Amino acid sequence: MTDHRPWRGVLVATALPLNDDLSVNYDRYAEHCAWLVGNGCDGVVPNGSLGEYQVLTPEERARVVETAVAAIGGQRVMPGVAAYGSAESRRWAEQAGEAGCEAVMLLPPNAYRADERSVLAHYAEVAKAGLPVVAYNNPIDTKVDLVPELLARLHGEGHIRGVKEFSGDVRRAYRIAELAPELDLLIGADDVLLELAVAGAKGWVAGYPNALPQASAELYHAAVDGELDTARGLYRQLHPLLRWDSRVEFVQAIKLSMDLVGRHGGPCRPPRVPLLPEQEAAVRAATEKAVAAGSA
Repeated sequence: MTDHRPWRGVLVATALPLNDDLSVNYDRYAEHCAWLVGNGCDGVVPNGSLGEYQVLTPEERARVVETAVAAIGGQRVMPGVAAYGSAESRRWAEQAGEAGCEAVMLLPPNAYRADERSVLAHYAEVAKAGLPVVAYNNPIDTKVDLVPELLARLHGEGHIRGVKEFSGDVRRAYRIAELAPELDLLIGADDVLLELAVAGAKGWVAGYPNALPQASAELYHAAVDGELDTARGLYRQLHPLLRWDSRVEFVQAIKLSMDLVGRHGGPCRPPRVPLLPEQEAAVRAATEKAVAAGSA
């Protein structure tokens, strides 16, 4: 029996196309998922923070998952199932399984600064849904840090199979590999892609492929395959954009880049507000430079 790990490769944390009235454009979203896979990406992660899951209704959130599965197949879709309560996260994991997905991505409890016992209980509860769980370590936003020792315990107890590492501390890759060698490390922030790829990452839960999928996939594969001259050149070329993935305005920046390359990024729901003029100018200049260099 093969060890199927659908979270490996380039999985795009999809931005969600909204209409001018801020309703979800499901047809555009389906087309976007298919376009990403057709341009070198391996799958999508709907209902992550880039997908604005926090401001979706339950009906919208469920339909986003179903739309992605209908567009590209459940084996390519790993939804985010974060919620304030463990029971709600488990229900979202069950919904993902019913929709045909084969894995889910889960933040630690994010309604408060949870202690280790709470984190363990949270992942244990969601794992009961029966789908493989990829943890998402984002201590910047959640204030809960899934340090390597805690990740190793979560993996050892059978609650997680991988981790999207967004701390920015690339040194952790080596400690995770020592403590839990079978736990798959996924690149969680676009602007440390090369460093984590060299350190042995098995995948990338990515932001900027929403706008530049082919160049991003080429960068990822060059990096993990050890083609470092190629990877370094692409990384330097794209890094002025990739670093926006680690800023609080990442959704607005990525959607703007999508608009600039002829995709539909569109608006964001409140409380997100449009970029400041100087931010918009910076994203626009970096996007245009990447396009001129052949990245689009």
